[in-house]
Amino acid sequence: MKLNYKKIGDHIRLVDERNTGLKVKSLLGLSISKQFIPSVANIIGTDMENYKIIRKNQFACSTMQVRRDKKMPVALLQEVDEAIISAAYPVFEIKDNKELLPEYLMMWFSRVEFDREACFYAIGGVRGSLEWEDFCDMKLPIPKPDKQKKIVKEYNTIVNRITLNNQLIQKLEETAQAIYKQWFVDFEFPDEEGKPYKSNGGKLDWNEELGKEIPKGWEVKSLKSLCSKIGSGATPKGGKESYHKTGVSLVRSMNVHDYIFSTEDLAFINDKQAKALETVSLVKHDILLNITGVSVARCCMVPEFVLPGRVNQHVMIIRPREEYHLSHYLLCLLCYSDSKSKLLGISQSGSTREAITKMEIEEFKVIKPEKLTLKSFDQKLKVLLRTIEVEIQNNIRLNELQNLLLSKLATLEN
Repeated sequence: MKLNYKKIGDHIRLVDERNTGLKVKSLLGLSISKQFIPSVANIIGTDMENYKIIRKNQFACSTMQVRRDKKMPVALLQEVDEAIISAAYPVFEIKDNKELLPEYLMMWFSRVEFDREACFYAIGGVRGSLEWEDFCDMKLPIPKPDKQKKIVKEYNTIVNRITLNNQLIQKLEETAQAIYKQWFVDFEFPDEEGKPYKSNGGKLDWNEELGKEIPKGWEVKSLKSLCSKIGSGATPKGGKESYHKTGVSLVRSMNVHDYIFSTEDLAFINDKQAKALETVSLVKHDILLNITGVSVARCCMVPEFVLPGRVNQHVMIIRPREEYHLSHYLLCLLCYSDSKSKLLGISQSGSTREAITKMEIEEFKVIKPEKLTLKSFDQKLKVLLRTIEVEIQNNIRLNELQNLLLSKLATLEN
């Protein structure tokens, strides 16, 4: 038998505890992804006593602009015992934790269907705010506490697995950068005897263009001379309204992060739209570089599971020539801090908008190591990046399980 739905407002109460005496120092903000984050607000000259204290297992939310953002930011504090947040955020807690678990309620708030319902009720004012009374009138099924605990445990198992995968991905990224730095910044790549090159007397030549020594036989080249393709794409006619749920992938800047391809909000186009963008088709080992906006200079390699694919005008395809074994080397180079700084400097010069042009990418200077070193590095990094790709795919499946579990909350039986 399915549960009867009960009003959220019958099980929660507002809390308004102010930071009198400045007892609490840790200031948090609230993100649209329903998480607490370190605040970046300018608090110089602000009366911090007026800020609200939020304690462990209490919630904070924002009811403003829900319709515009198509989400209601709401989060449960669990990481710390107490913090302070802006007085603009309502803080609330569950009246009886033996009847309704905070973690179970947060699961309900995490549902796509909850945001859709909140957006439906958010009709107040120009900003599309959600009235507190309407929020309290929204309903949810509340099973027995033992069942809530079981559901929360199952959910947390998935969340913890995703967290562990993300930690592994981060370690693999750090390993890739460490190997790149050792080989191509410190020049301690293995020599013919397998010993670190520079430390064991490897010859270096002065390079006038770079103003420093580089290993003998290495050259400085433009990206254009090392690539068979450099170019960005376009958005199909109709923009977002023309996207589909399946089909050919359309990669946008939001999908491209350093080393990581994010499938969140990955767009799809049909065969007709894809044919119109055939000149910007993606192939295995293509490097993707964001060339506009706040994410400019972020860079990753296209994963195989995204293919077939195209890119829009905010993403550049960099396709190294296969015979040079350059794909993994150039990926690490473009993600390395020195290159990142140069690219960001290029993007901020001569324009009011952060952007990098095709010509600037083509003329970007890089060191081209000799072929045997590149081939060895390529084989080494291929294993690391393939593992990252596998973990990303694992997280995709786990996220699907997570969303399925959240969706099933609406059809729970007592």
